[in-house]
Parts: sequence; structure tokens; C-alpha cells
Amino acid sequence: MTGKSQVCSIWVGSETGILKGVSLAKKQAFNFCEMNSLSRDQEVCMLCWGDAQETEVLVGCANGAVKTFSTEKGIFTESRQCGDSAQGKFTGLAVTDSSLVTCVESGLLKIWKEGSTDTVEINAGSSVCRMKQNTSQRHHVATGGKETPLKVWDLERPDTPIFTAKNVRNDWLDLRVPEWIRDLAFIPDSEKIVTCTGHHQVRVYDPASPQRRPVMEAQFGEYPLTALSLPSTPGSVVVGNTQGQMAVLDLRKGLVRGCLKGLAGAVRGLQCHPTLPLVASCGLDRFLRIHSLEDRTLQHKVYLKSRLNCVLLSSRDLEACPPATDAEQEVKEEDGVGDEVWDTMETVTEKAKKRRLEEKANGAGKKTSTKKKKAVKK
Repeated sequence: MTGKSQVCSIWVGSETGILKGVSLAKKQAFNFCEMNSLSRDQEVCMLCWGDAQETEVLVGCANGAVKTFSTEKGIFTESRQCGDSAQGKFTGLAVTDSSLVTCVESGLLKIWKEGSTDTVEINAGSSVCRMKQNTSQRHHVATGGKETPLKVWDLERPDTPIFTAKNVRNDWLDLRVPEWIRDLAFIPDSEKIVTCTGHHQVRVYDPASPQRRPVMEAQFGEYPLTALSLPSTPGSVVVGNTQGQMAVLDLRKGLVRGCLKGLAGAVRGLQCHPTLPLVASCGLDRFLRIHSLEDRTLQHKVYLKSRLNCVLLSSRDLEACPPATDAEQEVKEEDGVGDEVWDTMETVTEKAKKRRLEEKANGAGKKTSTKKKKAVKK
């Protein structure tokens, strides 16, 4: 597996507990897992890089284990228990200079110091949906969730948050507006934070300003937003929702610049490439997709058999991979493990659809003629 893992530039986590590596250059996808102990409680919830050289992938599982996968060796080298199912699934993973930072749905944020059994615990609130790290100030993280406002924490002084957002003003009926942060990100070269909500809102907060309420708010669609990511060029954000709709929004004017098409299920994982105008997305329709942010076309499309939760891009140049014909990349997956029910389902072709419609119409015609005959007899 060593050579296989080294050619992978995209990593995807699945509901079935499999870490999947994708090489667009070789047009192949590989499964990395321990097949004898594979179970649903090992569902991959979060992925992040374990080091700056991108030689380790940290995999957060639903059973509370954080596994370390070596991209150079192609194997899992370490596993540590950082939670349990009672506390909920992981909503965030991060690495500081000498510590691992984890956050779970219950709002328990922990700092695991390297070489020590001691941990620092922070109560970030209940029902936390996301924890993200500030890449320019790695000891700063932000949290938010359902009826849990946006908070920014300094891990070196974890007693109280350094910023707590204030809810927007009441609506036109003077009713409180519910809070539900689903994803968030720090805007580079600033202290601003962008969030997306379960009420299809995109908001920008500025802790440097005296205002604790959002300094910008926009809306996209009518369905809950589930994920967001910031492109390499500043001034915009990519968001996805529960209906498989993705769009690029302008962070200055709050307007939709354009939509990214081709998805057929809820978006769960979304990440823009750190240097290239590309965005990777995955979700319930079991496909990994790569879109161009310049012309918003679908560059690559990879079927990975399992329902997908998260995606992690390496900083290597993905443009070296030739785009597929008709905007679809045929990628062969080796050592495939997917949902057997899905694999055995009948493929519905256009001819089959037409035949079924004809049979349905003929059946309706027979029923009508039978009714007429009964009427004549009476």
C-alpha cells in the first residue's frame, strides 16, 4: 500500500469507516482500513493533516478514536482514544505545535498535550456542530452550533473565550431568531470569521470591531447549509446545502456569484484547494467532485461506493491531472468496500423507464375498459 498512498492527493472519509485515497493522475482510488475490524462505529467524521509536511492524516472516528495514517508508509501507525459515543461524534480536529485539539457534539473541547496524559478541557456549549482552527494563529480556534453562538478561544488561555458573538436582532414580528451554526472558517489575513447556518444564512463576524453581531449577512437557497470553504483568492466563499446545491457567494456584497452543478445529494464535505481555483466536495450521493472556481465547470467525478462525510486536499498541484472528457473522470476503485444494497440495485435505464410507463398506461386502460363493461351489463 506504500506506493498507492504516496500517489494520492485527495483523502475522503466514509460512513463505513474507510479512509479512501484518490489519485486523479493515475485515475485510481484506494481503500485504507483494517478489514477484519471494520464496523459502523468507526465511521470517519473528521480529517485533518497531522503535520505541515502532509505525511500524516488524522482520522476522527465515531467511536471516539483518533487514528494516525502515514501517507508515506500507507498504514495506520497509531490510535488513541479521545472520546466516546456518549459525548457524540467529532465536530473538529486540529493540531498545534505540541498538542492535539478535539471537539465533540456535546461541546467538550480537549487539548491533548504530546507526551502527557494531562488534558485541558473547555466547555464550548451544548450541541456544537463545528470547531475550526485559525491557520495563521494556530492556538486560536472557533466553535459554534445549535443555539450555541460563535466563540473564539485562545488555547493558551482557555478559561474564557476571547470573543463571543451576539445573536442578530429580533425579526419583524419581534421574535427571537434561532441560532444554528453548521460550519465556519477564519478569513485569512484578518480576524474575520465566516459561518453558514441551518437556516440558509451566511454571516461574517469581525472580532476586531466593537460590534459583536454579524457585519455582513447573506442568504442562499431555502435549505440548511451544511459546509463551507474559502477559495485561494480572497473575497468569496463556497457553500453547500442538504439538497446538493453549491454556490460561490461574494463576501463583500453578499450576492451569489454563481452555482456549481452536478450534485445529487446532501453536501457533507467541502474544501477549496489552498493555491488553485478548485473545490472538492463529497456527500450522500457517494461521489467526489472537483469543480473549477474560474468557470464553475465539473472537472472530475469519482464514484466511491460509500456515503461520504469529509474530504481533505493535499497542497500538491492537482492541475497536473488531465480533465476527463465530458467533465467526468472514470476512476477505478481497488479493494472496494461499499454498501451491498446499493451495489446490487438495478440500474434504471431510459428504455426501462419507457417500458414501465407503457405497462402502467396499458394497465390503466384495462381497468377503464373493465369498468365500462360492468356499466353496460348493469
